[in-house]
Amino acid sequence: MAGGRSDPVDRDVAIVGGGPAGCSAGVFAARYGLDTVVFDRGNASLRQCAHLENFLGFPAGIDVETFYDLMYDHATEAGCDVVRELVQRVERPDGSAFELETQSGRRVTANRVVAATRYGGDYLRPLDGDAMFRTVEGEDGAVDERFDLDYADAEGRTPVDGLYVAAPAGEQNAQAILSAARGARVARALIADRRREQGYPDTLADHWDWLRRDAERDPEWRDRWREWFDDRVPDDYDGDAGHLEALREADVERRADVYLSDAEIELRRDRAHDRLLEHLDDERLLEHLDDDRMRAYLQSGDADSDQSMDREQD
Repeated sequence: MAGGRSDPVDRDVAIVGGGPAGCSAGVFAARYGLDTVVFDRGNASLRQCAHLENFLGFPAGIDVETFYDLMYDHATEAGCDVVRELVQRVERPDGSAFELETQSGRRVTANRVVAATRYGGDYLRPLDGDAMFRTVEGEDGAVDERFDLDYADAEGRTPVDGLYVAAPAGEQNAQAILSAARGARVARALIADRRREQGYPDTLADHWDWLRRDAERDPEWRDRWREWFDDRVPDDYDGDAGHLEALREADVERRADVYLSDAEIELRRDRAHDRLLEHLDDERLLEHLDDDRMRAYLQSGDADSDQSMDREQD
C-alpha cells in the first residue's frame, strides 16, 4: 500500500469527476487491474451542450445524454464502479491513504486520487492548502480565487504524492475530446508510477494498453518478450534480481492476454456492436429494418421467434 499503510484501503484509485476526463482515466486504470471508483455529481458543463458534434467516431454527432450513458457503460465494463455522488472533501489524515467524503457522508479511502472536475478544486484544499490556488483580479477590482492550472505537471502529477489532476487543466479541457485524452494521459502516468512503486525501473514503467492479433505470435513469443524486457533493464539497476525476474514473468503473462484469435476478434466485434445497439432508440432501429419478420421479432421481444424464423428459412 502507498506510504506503507498496513490497514485495508478501499480502492487503489478514486476519481472525482465522471466526465470525459474522469471516465477515460477510469477506463485505463481499471483495465490495468487497479480497483477504481469514479464519483460523478452529474452536473458537468458538458451536459449543457445542445448536441455534441466534434467527438471523433460519431459522424452525425451524438446527443449528450447517450454520450454519457456510453461513457458510464464503458467505465463500468472496464471494471470501474461509478458512484453518483458529490465529493466534498479529500484529505490525508495520517499521511498515507487518501480519505474522500461525499455529500451524503460516505467515506472512501484510496491509495491514489485523480481530480477530474471542471468546477474547481476546493474539495482538495485539505491536502495542500493555498498552494493549490491563485488569486485573479477582475476588471472591476474584485478578487477571485481559482485552482492553479500550473499546480500539476503535463502528465497530471502534483506535489502531493498520489494526487493527480486531469481537470481543471485549462485548454486541455476546452473540448470533450481533449478532456478524454487528458484523462488517458494522466491515468497512464498513474499506472507508470504504480509500476515504479512495484519495482519496475523507469525504462519499463510505461504500460501500453493494446490488443494484438494471435497471428502475430510465434512459438517463441514468450522468449522474445523476456528478451525485450531484459534489454531495457538499465546496466546500473541495483534492485533485487529475483524480484525483477518475477515482475518480468508477470508482464509476460499479462502479454498473453492481449493476443486475440480470429474467432475471439469476431466475438468481440459482435459484442461491441450489441453494446452499442443497447444505447440506440428501438423505434429508430425499426425504421431502418426492411425485413418484416425481423421487425416483428424485435417488437415482440420473444427470443423463441428466432428459432421459428430459422425453420421458415429452411
